[in-house]
Amino acid sequence: MPKILLIEDDISFCKLLEKFLTKNNYTVTTSFSAAEARSAVKKENFDLVLTDLRLPDDDGIGLMTEIKATFPDVPVILMTGYSDVNTAVKAIKNGASDYISKPFNPDEVLIVITNALQSSSVATPIEKKISKPKSNSDEEYVKGISKASVKLAEYIKLVSPTDMSVLIIGESGTGKEIIAKSIHQQSLRKDNNFIAVDCGAIPKELAASEFFGHLKGSFTGAISDKIGYFEAANGGTVFLDEIGNLSYENQIQLLRALQERKIKPVGSNKEIKVDIRILTATNEDLREAVKNGDFREDLYHRINEFSIHSPALSEREEDLMVFAEFFLQKANDQLNKDVLGFSPEVVAIFQKYPWPGNLRELQNCVKRATLLTQTDFIESNVLPVEFFQKTTSTNGDFSLSVNEKEAILNALDRTNNNKSEAAKLLKITRKTLYNKLKLYDLN
Repeated sequence: MPKILLIEDDISFCKLLEKFLTKNNYTVTTSFSAAEARSAVKKENFDLVLTDLRLPDDDGIGLMTEIKATFPDVPVILMTGYSDVNTAVKAIKNGASDYISKPFNPDEVLIVITNALQSSSVATPIEKKISKPKSNSDEEYVKGISKASVKLAEYIKLVSPTDMSVLIIGESGTGKEIIAKSIHQQSLRKDNNFIAVDCGAIPKELAASEFFGHLKGSFTGAISDKIGYFEAANGGTVFLDEIGNLSYENQIQLLRALQERKIKPVGSNKEIKVDIRILTATNEDLREAVKNGDFREDLYHRINEFSIHSPALSEREEDLMVFAEFFLQKANDQLNKDVLGFSPEVVAIFQKYPWPGNLRELQNCVKRATLLTQTDFIESNVLPVEFFQKTTSTNGDFSLSVNEKEAILNALDRTNNNKSEAAKLLKITRKTLYNKLKLYDLN
């Protein structure tokens, strides 16, 4: 059974979640503080870490950074309140696998954990990390109808048949890896391997080994020979995500390999010729990093023979429901459901929501809603509470959105009609809630 480290300072909630996960065939170790968690990871290995963002002696992001430094392949999921969602989204670029906002449905936790474990490379040989292209190159990449999407599709079609290095620039969650896969699948290398590498999850001390491989005994922990990403992708494509996270030393090693088209495994004197195409991605301004001396200018020009902008969801509003319908079909297939679509009310809510997590957030939202839907169409009562509220108005007072009736119903449903808890969830006073109940005749 997969082993989960659960870190949560709310003891009753922690025990409740532990019981639920144990019931669903996970082995759970609980910690109520960052200090306890640090002690736990020293004693045993875990397949996944589920931690609250706010802990009494530290924050989840700091703890996550420590854990990922030692165990880069172990997925970390953050649990967060609505007010901290933006922080959690930013944490994804620093190594978090996903986040889940409180309050949440227990089944939602199972979906997020399953996805994280499936995408994790824990204890998986490199040969099994290699993804073969699918017969239909558009199965994952969806062509939108907005101007930004049309331009993106044109650029992908234009650059794919070439061997040019492509730098994909865009916010977290905009689908940069999907763009890279689409380029590979439309290229002359499509019948060979596509290997995606998260540069932010690789400690700088292990980067050379991960990229170029190593020989047994070349360093402590090298218990057998290992093939690196470059050799495994020979003839195909290597996608380096968040390349700006590479250390300066690792940048030099990467540049040398790209220039010479040769690699040397750690501990070996033998050079190996490699024929690979390099695709990279970043959500940072690498030009600014070059100016600041944090990123080598020669490497920047080497990886940026052609650049592509991966648009945020806010830049392609016309595509919102195109993607939502696509994610609904995927969710139906994965969850063995047969939900037909979205109610007009949900469409309106989706169109008003800012989607700070971009396509990743939309996909998670649709999958969760599909799981919870028991009718033909997804209704507003299965959407997270953040879709119905604003944190503050311009004068600092709390204000509900135009869908405040639905927000109230949603909050009451989540709290089993406990009005005090519902008011806390909505971030309004009990008196305000009672006034709203009277206004909408919900008493």
